[in-house]
Amino acid sequence: MDGDRPETTDPDGGTTASVYLPPFRIDVTVRRGVVPPVSRHRLASAVRLALEAAGAPGPASIGVVLSDDGELAELNAVHMGHEGPTDVLSFPFFPPEAYPAHDRGLPAGRDPWVAAALKQAFALPPGLRAHLGDVIVSVERAVAQAADGAGGQTGDVRWTSAQELLLLAVHGTLHVCGWDHAEPVEEAAMRTLERKVLGSLPLHDAEHGSPAAALDR
Repeated sequence: MDGDRPETTDPDGGTTASVYLPPFRIDVTVRRGVVPPVSRHRLASAVRLALEAAGAPGPASIGVVLSDDGELAELNAVHMGHEGPTDVLSFPFFPPEAYPAHDRGLPAGRDPWVAAALKQAFALPPGLRAHLGDVIVSVERAVAQAADGAGGQTGDVRWTSAQELLLLAVHGTLHVCGWDHAEPVEEAAMRTLERKVLGSLPLHDAEHGSPAAALDR
């Protein structure tokens, strides 16, 4: 029977713990020296809600790495060709066709045969999980954006670093599940889905508040 795995120490001095929220396992890694403003379990709860909202197949796993600007800047340069740190990067293991279709604001180009073949990739023997991908968030950037009033979906929201981190984790998870915001139609739909997910997250305490409520102000 699945149960949360105890925290383990990584070679770089960080720690990893797996949180089981059926049908998903969320592996949360905290890099050395990084102090997250939310607990692993609360972060994993937000990720699970995002996976469910995007129709991710289960059982499956996803990795969430809480890091800093240095690592995000390096990854941003290597994988995106951009200089400087970014707040979140996603590395999906499956293409968008592996997930339920949604309006992307583009001409239909979904091959039903490809989608059917990809679904078979999740038909694993009992006890095994497909790994959906990884999300890497800069906690340093989340804290700075929240404090500077440069957070939220529009980059002009002042709220807590906990709220900003939860939004970034949800945003990155939706990217893993085939969502994007290059086209206005899909961007609007993605923002709506993010608000729905954050609105479904139980309130933790008065200090952290509701991320969805803060976005609606």
